[in-house]
Amino acid sequence: MEMQNQVMGYDRAATMFSPDGHLLQVEYAEKTVRLGSASIGFSCKDGIVIIADKRTRDKLIVNESANKIQEVDDHIIASAAGILSDSRILIEKAQLLAQQHQVTYDSGIDVESIIKEISDLKQAFTQYGGARPFGVSIMVAGLSGAKSKLFVSDVTGNYYEYKASAIGENDERIREMLREENFDLTIDDAIKLGFKIFKKLLAKNFETSRFDVCYITIKDKKLVRLDEEEIKKYVR
Repeated sequence: MEMQNQVMGYDRAATMFSPDGHLLQVEYAEKTVRLGSASIGFSCKDGIVIIADKRTRDKLIVNESANKIQEVDDHIIASAAGILSDSRILIEKAQLLAQQHQVTYDSGIDVESIIKEISDLKQAFTQYGGARPFGVSIMVAGLSGAKSKLFVSDVTGNYYEYKASAIGENDERIREMLREENFDLTIDDAIKLGFKIFKKLLAKNFETSRFDVCYITIKDKKLVRLDEEEIKKYVR
């Protein structure tokens, strides 16, 4: 009991290391992320795509108001897992950054610049007192010229580029399934694969109405959001 109380004392601030070198508040935030609904992202040869589980089952909610994937710029989209009100703050910052870059340089911002700014802010909230860490992982996908890019930023502020990745509930299981696949995918192939994985995970709870699907092609460089009827064409 004495040891337990000693350990518990180290989780009262995000800035306090435990004796074994952990930031306990940050680790609690990571657990929050894994309670969030999942998103799967793909960097494809013809563009990028994100498939997100909205997990909204309430018939009173207007479906379009619960979109999980947000537009950052014409060529960039983002999704999140964890405390979605936290993600809104970060994505709004990303949108402002993209607008400022467009006005200043008359060109679209680089995808990595967006994820780096978000990650820097998240890292700051693990280092300075008086605030808790952001309880959210952010997935950002977009186009840099003729190249598709997919990045994921975790609670600590680390980020990596991926060919395909997942955040939220069952993220490690999804990544294991993705590792078994070929990554020379088109957007259509990626959407079919994403739904194949979700069907396996959700089983009888799988419904097309609970998903948000967005993609951007290298050719058109514009966000396309699929409605439920279009989603059904990819589900077999």
